[in-house]
Amino acid sequence: MGAQRMELLAPAGGFDQLRAAIAYGADAVYLAADRFGMRARAANFATDELPRAVQLAHDAGVKVHLACNVLMMQDDLPALPSFLETAAAAGVDALIIGDMGAFALAKRYAPSCELHVSTQASVANAEAAKVWHAMGAARIVCAREMTLSDIARMCEQVPEDLQIEAFAHGAQCMAVSGRCLISAYLNGRSGNRGACTQPCRWNYVLEEEKRSGVYFPIEEDERGSYLLNAKDLCMIEHLDALAAAGVDSIKIEGRNKKAYYVACVVGAYRQALDGCPPEKLIPELHAVSHRPFSTGFFFGDAQQAHDKDGYDHDTVHVADVLACEAAANGFRLTLRCRNRFAEREQLEVVSPGMGMRTFAVHGLTWIPDPDDAFAGAEEAVALANRSCNVYRSDCPFAVSTDSFIRARR
Repeated sequence: MGAQRMELLAPAGGFDQLRAAIAYGADAVYLAADRFGMRARAANFATDELPRAVQLAHDAGVKVHLACNVLMMQDDLPALPSFLETAAAAGVDALIIGDMGAFALAKRYAPSCELHVSTQASVANAEAAKVWHAMGAARIVCAREMTLSDIARMCEQVPEDLQIEAFAHGAQCMAVSGRCLISAYLNGRSGNRGACTQPCRWNYVLEEEKRSGVYFPIEEDERGSYLLNAKDLCMIEHLDALAAAGVDSIKIEGRNKKAYYVACVVGAYRQALDGCPPEKLIPELHAVSHRPFSTGFFFGDAQQAHDKDGYDHDTVHVADVLACEAAANGFRLTLRCRNRFAEREQLEVVSPGMGMRTFAVHGLTWIPDPDDAFAGAEEAVALANRSCNVYRSDCPFAVSTDSFIRARR
């Protein structure tokens, strides 16, 4: 099987991310409603918004997988049947579930949905996969601790109609399959219930036992003190190897990410799956915020970013394109400001299915909110620095409204 045949599964933390995932080439999206999902901090979707989200995706030929994968507690059970019925009625294609009890209820109350076994279930061998398949699972999301060799050997032993999904890009958790207790212990917010505060990213220090108030950093060699801080996963250069191992679907992590991130990363993986040499796409992945990249557990032990917790990025997302109209000298863009940019500054345009294009800002104009009676009139400005305000600029070429504008700084 060639890499181009693998499904590209993209995160959708809200409607903006959903639209970006669709526009930039996702075959399927995974999202969550307002409960039972592992990313409570994402915007997510109200339960009554699910039909609209599913329709938006289905109109573009994109499937929808709904996460229902928190650690299920006894108090969750009464609400699950109606939730599952609502998901099925909305037209959700698949449910991502990690709890055996929730799985059994899903078979009963959402029989039209495929059942996908979450990575939280830590399926790491063929026998476990076969048990889930016998229970009705259509897909296994591999435990993140599996190597490519592990996945290949498992795929040789499981039924042919059992789909295999693996994470290919994004943040990694230092705990086994994401099942961590540190956040619950330190903050009373459980990562297993979708409310992780990411204490693995913190910088820890030791207090000297006999000298109160004297602190020392925890160090590993001389590289720093972020002992639990996992590097981000990036497998764009190894998609053929994933396909050869038997992976049917590659998953992009990031339901807490903004639409700009989804667009850039999904767009890069779409191009790679369609045959673009991956080395040409690495700069696009470096353009958006990320920790140092690694290949996770696929080729051996995962790596930690010992020296810091923070993001690297080569560009800054400065605007969203709201409209593009023909003008005397080309086109006039209407932009939603996300970060400052200036008259005559060189900016880059990220558009689905197109190579990078650049233009210099000219005719920068601030557009007041029409609902603000005290805002005044349109005003020519040298700097766009009012976040979320609307500005206009000339551009020599047409730009679609699903595009993003960024600056290299």
